[in-house]
Amino acid sequence: MINAEEFQKAAKESVDNSVKSFGTLTKGVQAIAVEVADYSKKSFEQSTATIEKLFGAKTLDKAIEIQSDFVKTSYEGAVAEFTKVGELYTDLAKELYKPFEGAFGKFAAK
Repeated sequence: MINAEEFQKAAKESVDNSVKSFGTLTKGVQAIAVEVADYSKKSFEQSTATIEKLFGAKTLDKAIEIQSDFVKTSYEGAVAEFTKVGELYTDLAKELYKPFEGAFGKFAAK
């Protein structure tokens, strides 16, 4: 049976952990948003540069080469970005769990 003092301590820890977790969530979401915005900007710039190259292409072969390079680079960039954002989400989940690790351990032990 849990007494009042233990309950108050557990409640305070829970609030403290929630505040820490919220701060971590805010920072994590901001980091992800910045990463996605940077990737979007870079992707737009690459698309614009490719369109300019296509307008300057003098032969169909050159246009196909430019387009093929763009598709390959875009695909590789997207895979790398999705991997990076996935890692950011994984790290965020781990960080969100950390403040509660001890609390879950206490209840699991009882």
